[in-house]
Amino acid sequence: MNALRGLFLLLLMPMLAQAADRPNLIIMMTDDQRQDAMSCAGHAVLKTPNMDRIANEGARFKHMFVTNSLCAPSRATLMTGLYSHSHGVIDNTGLTVPMSIPFVSDHLRKAGYEVAFCGKSHAKGAYRDREWDYYFGFQGQGNYFKASIAEGAKSKDQPYTGWMDDIVTDKAVEWLQKKREKPFCLFLFFKAPHRSWNPPTRHKDLYSDVTIPKPNTFNDDRAKKSMAFAKADNIIGKFPDVKDYESFARDYFRCITGVDDNVGKVLDALTASKTLDDTAIFYTSDNGFFVGEWQAFDKRFMHEVSARVPLLVRYPKMVKAGSQPAEMATNVDIAPTLLSLAGLPIPAEMQGRSLVPVLKGEASDWRKDWLYEYYEYPGPHSVRKHRGVRTDQYKLIHYYDSPEEFELYDLKADPDERVNLAAQPEQAARIKELLARIEVLRRETKDAK
Repeated sequence: MNALRGLFLLLLMPMLAQAADRPNLIIMMTDDQRQDAMSCAGHAVLKTPNMDRIANEGARFKHMFVTNSLCAPSRATLMTGLYSHSHGVIDNTGLTVPMSIPFVSDHLRKAGYEVAFCGKSHAKGAYRDREWDYYFGFQGQGNYFKASIAEGAKSKDQPYTGWMDDIVTDKAVEWLQKKREKPFCLFLFFKAPHRSWNPPTRHKDLYSDVTIPKPNTFNDDRAKKSMAFAKADNIIGKFPDVKDYESFARDYFRCITGVDDNVGKVLDALTASKTLDDTAIFYTSDNGFFVGEWQAFDKRFMHEVSARVPLLVRYPKMVKAGSQPAEMATNVDIAPTLLSLAGLPIPAEMQGRSLVPVLKGEASDWRKDWLYEYYEYPGPHSVRKHRGVRTDQYKLIHYYDSPEEFELYDLKADPDERVNLAAQPEQAARIKELLARIEVLRRETKDAK
């Protein structure tokens, strides 16, 4: 009997070791935070010490992008590892991911993770049709100071007092502090810094004594890009809640500072529970944002400030402190990365790639380009449908409905995308080549439209 027990323990030990090696997972996501809106990214005004800490103790990706710069599609992509055209949430009109398509949280939960969702889903049903071990979420956009939130996916919304992201984070921290035997995964999705940029009261006067510098392209002629860009309804000063550049920018930065406070709460909770170094922490956003470029605000376009977002990863067992990977990552990669960290196989249906080799500094064969897509037209801000491809050097944006238009940028010579090369005859061959590449990427990602 003792011999059999010993044999059983010997066989069990590798499985126990594997379970013990699985990291806890935390994915924090903001709404509308552009990639340079952090002090660790060199921002001239904004101070984000807690985001900076994750970057300094882990990795800050130089080139992280969303494949559709819009809230609902981007969130669905993070949760599924699929492009918009594959999971079906192509815009913000209330579409939902079919139950036949599992979320990455479903895979993790089946594999023994305790999984929680806290915050903003921007999805019809607010992710309450999915299985969670803990749920604290709100419907739609929510309200910064009149929060109505359900604790439990089958519960009714209840009123809460305070600033939305403080309330949500405090509940997430309570859940993190629970004693548990399983590894955990927390999706903490903030409301801020989404419009209308109502910061927490403690930061209502922050940055008031600071001059907010305008971007280099603030006074550039929009018409030099394309008529699709020039005619978009996104100009600062034409909306009652976006009256002028400086007041809008200050409130945007104040909201991000409020998020940073809450990132600090999460780090403090993990430190107190002695689980900080056993937890892989991801910090990102659902899309970027124009903050004065071409006098614009909002997102939707494929331009760098709109499609490029933060990606910070802290996991000292794997990630070198202070590293800055140069590989192009996308939000399609988050789900397969989480599964890979958990020691799980990546379903063949997922269209992204695990970032683990990049995080280890071992990515010898990485993507050279990626596909962008935007569908919500006609719709808010009148941004026409477009697709595009971005390589290390070039970006082609194709507004494919009539009237057909192109924007082509040499990102090495023109990182601010000020000079549209599309009309230059000598670029015709390059445009043809990049259009062909778009079609290849569409086929690879099963885009039959």
